[in-house]
Order: sequence, then structure tokens, then C-alpha cells
Amino acid sequence: MVDSSLVLKGQTIAYTLYTVVIMLVMLWFAYKVTKTGKGKNVVKPALFYTFVIFLTTLGISLHIITFNTIPWSEMDLNRGKITPDKSFVITVEDHQFKLPDEEMLIEVGEIVEFDVTTLDLTYGFGLFRQDNSMLFQMQVVPGHRNDILWQFVKPGIYTIRSTEYSGPKGIAMVEKDVVRVVEKIIE
Repeated sequence: MVDSSLVLKGQTIAYTLYTVVIMLVMLWFAYKVTKTGKGKNVVKPALFYTFVIFLTTLGISLHIITFNTIPWSEMDLNRGKITPDKSFVITVEDHQFKLPDEEMLIEVGEIVEFDVTTLDLTYGFGLFRQDNSMLFQMQVVPGHRNDILWQFVKPGIYTIRSTEYSGPKGIAMVEKDVVRVVEKIIE
């Protein structure tokens, strides 16, 4: 599984460049249309529609190319065939996470299931890196199965936070540095 921060950087660059190209074409078109003259500097319809088709093709191609870069899509599509190496059952009630252990220890490469149940409100369950960027998140809804599979590709320490508004107390729903991912333990 590719690290989601790498995917985010790549998609940010690709879509930023795409947006800049669109804006430059719009500026060029606006300049040509508003330029004073006898009509010979007006954009020809064939040229304009060629640019529109080019930008549409480029945009669709970007979506198709980046579709399979989402790190969890393959795991979600094949989850019926996947048996997690570890499973952590977490309960949420009264704006508090009830964790199975003080620290959840995971080895790099393990597939982990986070099975989260709420007993009262809708909450979020997000795992955050130490730089406060989000690794993943899901909504936790009462009366439904709320689980996510994840394969960690590098060591790190992660914080659990609620990512869903659940009232004023929800802002304090943070479990700092409770997920530790380490290199394989040699026994």
C-alpha cells in the first residue's frame, strides 16, 4: 500500500497544474475576446473548442490515472478475501474512546482492522500522524458496523481523533500517541 501522504502530494501537483492550464486558457480567451480591433483577433470557434476538448480529455485522464493511486481502494474491493493480522475493537461513548490497550502495537506490513462501535452519537475515527496530517478516517454511526482495514507501510506514532462534529465536547476527543507502528519484531 502506498503512503497516503505521497498520494496527496502527487495529486496536489497534478491537479494544480491542470487548474493553472485552465486558468491560462480562460485568460487568453478573455484577452482575445475583449481586445479592440476589427474582429480579426477574436478566437476562432474551432480553436476554442479544440482547447475545450483538450482540457476535458486531460481532466478525465487525470481522474483515470489517479483512480488506482488511492491506497485503500484495492483493500476495500477485496476485503472479503482479506484476513487482518490484528484487530482492535474500540468503543466510543459519552465523547470518549475506550481503547483495548493503552498502546496499540503494530508491525510494518501488518493488515490491521479497526472495529469501532458507538453507543450513543455519531462520531469520527481518524488516525493522525505526528505532523497532524490525517492518515485515514471513517464515520462511526450507531447501530452499524464501522470498521476499516489498513496496512501500515512505515514506522510511526499516531494519534486517534474524532473527525465528526458531535457537540462541543467532541473537540476534546483526542487519544495522543496511542498507535505505534514498528519495524518487524525479531524474536
